[in-house]
Amino acid sequence: MMVDHEADDPALPLYEVIYRVLRRHIDEGALPDGLVIGETALARAFQSSRIPAGAALKRLEDEGRVTRFGGRGLLIGADPEATPLRRDLVEAGLKLPETRMLEPRTRNRRATLYPEVEHIVACCLPYGRFQLNESLLADYYRVSRTVAHEVMTALDRAGLIFQDSNQRWYAGPLTPALMHEHFEMRWLLEPLALEQAWPGLNPRDLAAKRERILAVQSGRRTAARLERLEHDLHVDTVLRCANRQLRDAIHRSQLPLIAMHDTFPILPDAEEMLAEHLAVFDCLIGRDPEGAQKALERHLRRSLGPNMERLATRERLAPLRPMPFLIAVD
Repeated sequence: MMVDHEADDPALPLYEVIYRVLRRHIDEGALPDGLVIGETALARAFQSSRIPAGAALKRLEDEGRVTRFGGRGLLIGADPEATPLRRDLVEAGLKLPETRMLEPRTRNRRATLYPEVEHIVACCLPYGRFQLNESLLADYYRVSRTVAHEVMTALDRAGLIFQDSNQRWYAGPLTPALMHEHFEMRWLLEPLALEQAWPGLNPRDLAAKRERILAVQSGRRTAARLERLEHDLHVDTVLRCANRQLRDAIHRSQLPLIAMHDTFPILPDAEEMLAEHLAVFDCLIGRDPEGAQKALERHLRRSLGPNMERLATRERLAPLRPMPFLIAVD
């Protein structure tokens, strides 16, 4: 039985778990080419809503692991002319991580729900100001008002939402001043976190991350592949530091970057980004942590300008997927 230990991590958002499980199954041939896979069946298998299932499928489509065809859903593989195979996913070979199979009994519902809602709220920030309705959130996810309130409170602590004098919750807008403050926090704190993480970094893992950068430089630059590189550096490397308070502070200031990636999926400054990421990993592999810190700070300072420009160009925003608990405010 194939077990995906990388995805069996309670700290991962559900959309990331679904994506990693499917990617592993597809790459290892555990699911047959031509198998039809859709949001509804995937959500049912992982006991989730369709939002994380759809996000996982979009990344796989961007990477060419699944493809659209004339019917409903997507086909596994890159051939849209393949004969569609419609089978139950588990019967077709899908193996769920142990944590996810036991999740309804072993994990706190707020803890599993929060990362998904955090991602949705972060992605709405460039579009303006939104009111979050606690009752609608509870109804949408079929949870109690207590769980919905706990999620709102956690979003408030993360700095994503705030309450007005009438006890209503609001998110956004992401302003240029806020964007600048978040990036300033990042270029001050991420190099420090990288210094702390350095002794525990695995040379083979660093080499694999470097190879992924080179592969994107010479190949397709899809949103999913660029997002993977961002995760490699700013999350999977920088946030390996032991100081939890430092990790939390950095995560809060990284959230606007998540939003910008979703609203502007193909970055116009991708060439600079790739070169800067490569410089950081070259220093780490060369056992020069101080050089890596300086390269990371230069990258973050340089990245502020393009992100500010994207924020100012609102007419180029991708369509925002409507959510019933997010109400646009003029």
